[in-house]
Amino acid sequence: MISQFILPAFSFGLSAAVIPGPLLAYVVNTTLTQGWRKALLIVLAPLITDAPIIILMTFLLGQMPDDALRLIQIAGGALLLAIAWGARNQYQSGVAMNLAADTASRRTHSRRRVLMTGIAMNFLSPGPYLFWASVNGPLLVQAIDISVWHAMAFLFVFYATFLCGLCAWVLLFHQVGRVRVSTLRALILVTMLLLLWFGMRLIADALDLAAYQLPVFGAVLLVLVACEAWKRRYSRT
Repeated sequence: MISQFILPAFSFGLSAAVIPGPLLAYVVNTTLTQGWRKALLIVLAPLITDAPIIILMTFLLGQMPDDALRLIQIAGGALLLAIAWGARNQYQSGVAMNLAADTASRRTHSRRRVLMTGIAMNFLSPGPYLFWASVNGPLLVQAIDISVWHAMAFLFVFYATFLCGLCAWVLLFHQVGRVRVSTLRALILVTMLLLLWFGMRLIADALDLAAYQLPVFGAVLLVLVACEAWKRRYSRT
């Protein structure tokens, strides 16, 4: 049981927690801009959204039509782009730069809104669907064939590892709030770019335009840099 289910569940959970992705980027961005308490709410999102995804993808094993997956990808990409735009506004305005203080800017997004955004992101991201259809799903089916306890052990180890890994990221980046503001702004900028990249990738993959993603991403970066330079020059005059 350990080598067949427990170790794979641990390794898959650890990989899901440490490999950069849309959910991790949103967790880090929320930690930096809204505080660790709200970021921990996002960690709960997979527990809420994954149950229907597991049932759907494990027992259908990838029978979802390609067009349905494309629509999910486009919607998920649009959501990530919207979140990236919000992060850009926070970066430019300098809002919530001091996480050690309980300022009004820290409360700009309600806990419910943060949680619902995390839930929507998980539902609209193709990652969980593909992961449970191709990787975790077949293993879960094998575990169920042996016994319900094997299946429960597999799910427990996977989610314990995955969620604890996300919590570790939250606590790690919470400490960043004690460093210089310039460093914090740079990290928020990085998370904004990650959200922008993943959002564009989802849409590009859905429309079979992956070859154009990098040039378009570079063009968008140039536009953002030009706008920032123009804004700084204008503010000095």
